[in-house]
Amino acid sequence: MRKPLFVRTLRDGERQQLEAGLRSADAFVLRRCQILLASSRGQRATAIAQHLGCDDETVRDVIKAFHSRGLAALRRRSSRPHRIVVAFPPAQAEELRDLLHQSPRNFGKPTGVWTLELAAEVSFEQGLTQEWVSREAVRTALSRLGVKWQRAKQWITSPDPAYARKKSAETG
Repeated sequence: MRKPLFVRTLRDGERQQLEAGLRSADAFVLRRCQILLASSRGQRATAIAQHLGCDDETVRDVIKAFHSRGLAALRRRSSRPHRIVVAFPPAQAEELRDLLHQSPRNFGKPTGVWTLELAAEVSFEQGLTQEWVSREAVRTALSRLGVKWQRAKQWITSPDPAYARKKSAETG
């Protein structure tokens, strides 16, 4: 069983600001003040969560934020990621483009048509990515190269040596 987590002892100024926050029009500030004051009264995270209708881990996160940032924990922070990880760095994106100019059958796949899912699978198998990526990651990597997946027929060619002749005869 997890050791109960409580807010540290509040100073007078902190307590006054938290009590003033109970009258805030901002629901975010109000909820955090309720959590911190309830914890200072000795209520456990599960009881606070049940009373406020939130998750007990949310209560613990608020208490931890207060311990690390103090009253600044009452201000909403950006939910944007601090760091964006690119699934295909420029060198690997070029390798992905080269990979898509080959037939999927060259990689032991039963189809001759590339899909985004299949490109993600083969790129992982070939070591272009460290982990399995989503089809959106493949589409984004191609987009950074100026390639739109919907128009793939214009830049993917067949490995068939007579492809150009057959293509021109077919289209007139």
